[in-house]
Amino acid sequence: MSNLNFQLQQISRWDAELCAFCNRRSRNFTVRNLFRFASRLGDGVFWYVLMIVLLLEDGAAALPAVLHMIAVGLAGTAAYKFIKGKTLRPRPFNVYPAIVCVGKTLDQFSFPSGHTLHAVAFGIVAVAYYPALLWLVAPFAVLVALSRPILGLHYPSDVLAGAALGAAIAGLSLAF
Repeated sequence: MSNLNFQLQQISRWDAELCAFCNRRSRNFTVRNLFRFASRLGDGVFWYVLMIVLLLEDGAAALPAVLHMIAVGLAGTAAYKFIKGKTLRPRPFNVYPAIVCVGKTLDQFSFPSGHTLHAVAFGIVAVAYYPALLWLVAPFAVLVALSRPILGLHYPSDVLAGAALGAAIAGLSLAF
């Protein structure tokens, strides 16, 4: 059991060090503002605009995709709020003085990244209906995911967990 504890401590240390490394990138004005912008769009603005554009372009034909994205968004919100309420992991800037928060938080807990969860889930569903959107949604999802540790809001493990959970939710929803 002590070997497992040691390994978990090593992973936790690596997670914090990688977060601090990413967060140091935010000292650059351009990098900080790029990722603040991506994070702000990842609050939902990007996805809401995309859904509206799809409806305006394709009319009723876009309705299944838009409703599917809404359903995945609701499922994702329920899942990450439940998990955050159970894990209660503090945000990295609240634990490590070397990590500076340069973004806005929507809640006080870190695990998993809801922004990343939604970016991945919405992206997968959008591309399932509109494959030509891959060039737009994939880079955006990556920017949102990277923004979380760069802004000091999440550990890399939070981002990976959010991405995995988002992919699982989207994948399950597409199976139905």
